[in-house]
Amino acid sequence: MANQGAGHFQDFGRKVDEHFGNIGPRMEDEVKRVIAYLNNEVVPEVRQHSSKALRIAAEQLTRLAEHLDRRVS
Repeated sequence: MANQGAGHFQDFGRKVDEHFGNIGPRMEDEVKRVIAYLNNEVVPEVRQHSSKALRIAAEQLTRLAEHLDRRVS
């Protein structure tokens, strides 16, 4: 009886291996693809928009400083 249960468990293990046995390499490939996408597409966009936001903030701070200078004078 105990061997029969072990046999079913082994059969289940084989079926799982058949379906999911090669998932490791596929997952690695997908992770690499996601990392490449982030590095090539997302990071440059963030950098571009961040520098644009800093330039706008710098312009606004310059205007504020000029306004404060006019009020003091």
